[in-house]
Parts: sequence; C-alpha cells; structure tokens
Amino acid sequence: MSASGESVSLEYRPVFPPQSTVVRERSLTPEEMEKLGNDRVLVSDFKQQKLETDAQKNWDLFYKRNTTNFFKDRHWTTREFDELKNCRESEGQKLVLLEAGCGVGNCIFPLLEEDLNIFIYACDFSPRAVEFVKKNALYCTERCLAFQCDLTKDDLQANIQVGTVDVATLIFVLSAIHPDKMQKSLEQIYKVLRPGGIVLFRDYGLYDHAMLRFKSGNKLGENFYVRQDGTRSFFFSREYLAGLFQNAGFETLVNEYVLRETVNKKEGLCVPRVFLQSKFRRPVHS
Repeated sequence: MSASGESVSLEYRPVFPPQSTVVRERSLTPEEMEKLGNDRVLVSDFKQQKLETDAQKNWDLFYKRNTTNFFKDRHWTTREFDELKNCRESEGQKLVLLEAGCGVGNCIFPLLEEDLNIFIYACDFSPRAVEFVKKNALYCTERCLAFQCDLTKDDLQANIQVGTVDVATLIFVLSAIHPDKMQKSLEQIYKVLRPGGIVLFRDYGLYDHAMLRFKSGNKLGENFYVRQDGTRSFFFSREYLAGLFQNAGFETLVNEYVLRETVNKKEGLCVPRVFLQSKFRRPVHS
C-alpha cells in the first residue's frame, strides 16, 4: 500500500509555515459543520465491495499514471522522528527498519543515503511500486529488501524474522486501508518488531482540508472517503488511532495532531492541514 500522499488533493505549490502540535481536534467553522452534517449519503454496498476487490488494481494504476514523479522525497523524516537516529543501544548497532507502504521509495532512499548503518525492509501493496523501488539506482540488496505485501492478509513473517525490527514506519499508509482491516495490519507489524521496538506514524487527521473537499457521493463511512481514482482515505481522531494500536498490543508514547496551513499567495489560498503524528511501542516485556 502506498504512502497515500500528503498532497493528493492539492494541485498548487504549497508554502509551509511552522507547524504546531495539539491534543484537541481542529475547530470547524459553521459552514464546515453544516457541510459535514449534510453529507450523509453513503456509497452503495455493491460499489464499496468492488472498491475493496479492486484496491490493489487501483493503486497499481495510480503508479502507472504517476510513476515515480508524484511524491517528493521525504527528507523530513529524521527531523520529525528522532528515533530514526537515537534508538540504537550502541553507536555501532545496525538499525533494522520496516517501511510498511514504501510506495516508490520516497522515504527509504533518503534514509539509505543519510545512514550507512541501516537495513530497510520495504513492502507495498502495489507490485508496480515495488518494481520502481528495485529499479532505483540506490537499491542494493545488501542494505534493503523490497517485496510486495498486503498487510491485511499476507504474512510479513514470510520475509522478516519475528522480533527483529527496531523501527517500523507507517506514513500515510493506514488511511488507505479499510477500517475493518486496520487492526490486522497493526498486529502483523507487532509480531516482527522486537520488544521495545517503535512504530512511527503520520497520517491524515480529523477535519483535514482533504476531508472537507470531498463532494457528496464520495463517503464510504464515518471519516472514510473514496477519491475519483478509486483509492480511499480515512481521517483519524487521536482516540480512534490510540484504540487501534492499544488493541493490537502497543503502548502509546506520543499521539498528537499536527496543524499547519498550506499557503499559496499567488492564488490567495490558505487551507488548514491536519495530520496525526504518533509513536507507539511494543512493550519491552512482551
């Protein structure tokens, strides 16, 4: 499953002011409250079942259209998540990382360049995305293993030994999975993490601008929507996300909304972005 794109719904070039973190969701304007309150019509069960059946095909078509050009390389991950640098128990320890939903490698290749003492398992729902990763000039089997995997049903242990991963990342990934199957995905990651291992999470938060842009007829369920290309997106509250991870056995370390505004002075646009940025840990004595 691809990291489903922090800029999918924005077609203009953004400028990012400093962000803030809060524990309460963003307050809605009266107009926004009315819009969400009036959006009650759900996509039919038949179409929802077809979207689930075609989920992999839709992401493969996404990468066929966009190849490696849609998402920017994520050089911000080590800045936002200091665990990627500081979780080693000794200076010479090789860090073992799992990126669940690697897309075309926008996160893993900057990490491989910055940290020479790291090994990365990289999996994605889309076979086409995995092929793009393997064709990258920086891909080296001594430092990275990329493989196709549906976290909702495939067994991560077919490629990763139980209890060997230090850090797993879920960056704009869980939101693309049907809510009924999110729990299974987290349980899979729990098994391959070592006791004390960390999950670093960033994804769409409740009342993000992308959520408010969906027109009537695109709603699949509470906080769950479908885009025109058939890919789906869920918008998380802190409480909902914490419950998912806790039910999968994790401890919550950090779980905060990240608020920022995307500004385009030329177009006179300023829209609120809301993400959830969180850290969860497999208990040390588990």
